[in-house]
Amino acid sequence: MKKKLIISLVCLLLVSTSARPAEKTMALPILEIVKAVTKKVIRAIDLRIQRLQNKTIWLQNAQKQAENVLSKLKLDEISDWTQKQKDLYKGYYEELAKVKSIITHYQRIKEIAKKQTQLVQEYERAWNLFKQDTHFKDSEIQYMDRVYTGILEESVKNIDQIFLILDSFTTQMSDLKRLEIINKAADQIDLNYDDLTMFNRQNILLSLQRAKTEADVNQVKQFYGIP
Repeated sequence: MKKKLIISLVCLLLVSTSARPAEKTMALPILEIVKAVTKKVIRAIDLRIQRLQNKTIWLQNAQKQAENVLSKLKLDEISDWTQKQKDLYKGYYEELAKVKSIITHYQRIKEIAKKQTQLVQEYERAWNLFKQDTHFKDSEIQYMDRVYTGILEESVKNIDQIFLILDSFTTQMSDLKRLEIINKAADQIDLNYDDLTMFNRQNILLSLQRAKTEADVNQVKQFYGIP
């Protein structure tokens, strides 16, 4: 449904008639927010992963030290020490499993944040080109700005989901529920990215269709880096 809607939006570009906007665009404030928050998320995740990796090393070293102590005990001392070690090992294994699970979730969240960064980069690349393309009317550029603004606003909701996941590690949320939110956020950012790239492709196609000569067509292809 969204893909059909975006194709229809491109068609509507043909009938618009207002004046070309100045350098300031509707999407600019949202863009800066998305870029700043996404960078903040990636930095925060990197820091948390580093701390958890350090904790993993500490737990593994502590477990190794306990094994070394056990190997040096005499047989008659082992029976008294075994139950204590069982409890100790259980704690190590459970904590290690928990830490590794969190690291896996953080890595997935970081991938989502990176996809968000790719969306922003693709938007900036295409938008800067479309504003220079003389095949588009002033009103069409305005309309593109509104569509891009809508896509960026949707992507902000994904960042909200990412923060919800990060906050969930300080609550009693289950891994299953946390994974459900992660998958939902990943699917949504993929959809936003697909909408953006398809909108870009439709606009490039429109520019090609408006090229009047073969030389003009080749110029458009070169402009957008089309082989």
